[in-house]
Amino acid sequence: MPTFCPRRPPGRRRRPVRENGRMEPTTMPHAHRPPHRKRRVPLWDNARWIAITLVVIGHGILPLIAEDDAAYSVYLFIYSFHVAVFVTVSGYFAKSGPPNARAMRQVLTDIVFPYFIFETIWTVIRFALGGDFVLDYTTASWTLWFLIALAIWRIALPYLVLLRFPLLIAIAISIGAGYAVEIDSTLALTRTFGMFPFFVFGWKLRQMRITDRWLELSTAATWRWRAGAIALFSVLLVVLPMAIETWRDLRLRRFMLYDESYEAIGYDEPWSGAIRLFLLLLAMLLAVAFLVLMPRRTTPFTAFGGATMYIYLLHSFVLFPLRETPLLEGEQPWWVLPAMIVFCVGVSVVLSLKPVRRIFRPLVEPRARWLFRPEPATATGTIVLPPDALPPLPEDPGPERRKPDARE
Repeated sequence: MPTFCPRRPPGRRRRPVRENGRMEPTTMPHAHRPPHRKRRVPLWDNARWIAITLVVIGHGILPLIAEDDAAYSVYLFIYSFHVAVFVTVSGYFAKSGPPNARAMRQVLTDIVFPYFIFETIWTVIRFALGGDFVLDYTTASWTLWFLIALAIWRIALPYLVLLRFPLLIAIAISIGAGYAVEIDSTLALTRTFGMFPFFVFGWKLRQMRITDRWLELSTAATWRWRAGAIALFSVLLVVLPMAIETWRDLRLRRFMLYDESYEAIGYDEPWSGAIRLFLLLLAMLLAVAFLVLMPRRTTPFTAFGGATMYIYLLHSFVLFPLRETPLLEGEQPWWVLPAMIVFCVGVSVVLSLKPVRRIFRPLVEPRARWLFRPEPATATGTIVLPPDALPPLPEDPGPERRKPDARE
């Protein structure tokens, strides 16, 4: 008859020691082991760098789109998916479990502190160029809206995924926000609500274990998927130039920015939300197609994938003179568009280099150790309410019936 042996506490192991001339079992804590660093997957670093490079190209060719239909076609093509890819990748790596002290500290050091630093820099630049000194942290300067939105998305995700159908809820929030004229660019709320589905979509892809499935496919199988992705992008490249005047009349670009209400764009019909719904679904499909086309192996630009935040925050300073001067205004020779694309790719490469990252690390990745408490715990603990004020925990169903938590 089998005997019952109590389980040892986790993190401890039995080690025989000699006592009174014989070996006696005892418990010894595991030796300290250095934290294991997760191996970076080249696929995602490739996607990160190409997506952020498309962001730079989109901002670089913006002065050309008013007079150049080819530039406007390229701009619409890029904006149909590149922001969706960038936000989707951010959502893929977002944690939706209860935040610990380390996660909360990362929100401050990776998002909040850089936002205040760069918003202050832009305020000083505008003042130096003759503007008023107005230190307004509620209105993001140019590209800084993404930091505000990313902070809100990270905070909201653990709550949203407690509900059923989080992606459908995020889509409903995005569409509904477009009808609310009261929601404006204060704290980047228009884009935060409008692009929230992409962030949740990325988290959803993580729950599907899409990386493991994709990396396990054979080369022949991946190229069948890539053929479909190439066909999809080819159709888009053909359709956009063919009806370029129609897209101008429909104000399609303003819809793709998710920065205005439907009424502000010029649509006050009840069906206006259907346009945003179509663009959301199309962008998600194109984001998946984009990821399918990404190389799975290490490439010459894979190492640049860890510098996306440097590129995002610094490229606007390089492009600022082109945006604020009439250098690219009016009709331009045909070669200006490809030259700008090559220039923007070069900007992305230079800002990815280690010397640049080393110089600007205090601004982009401020540690600010002096600002944090020595210990995150307080005298009353993380939860300050008394135990009897909290709702009772659900009954433990036991190890046989307990279902694994799907949240990260």
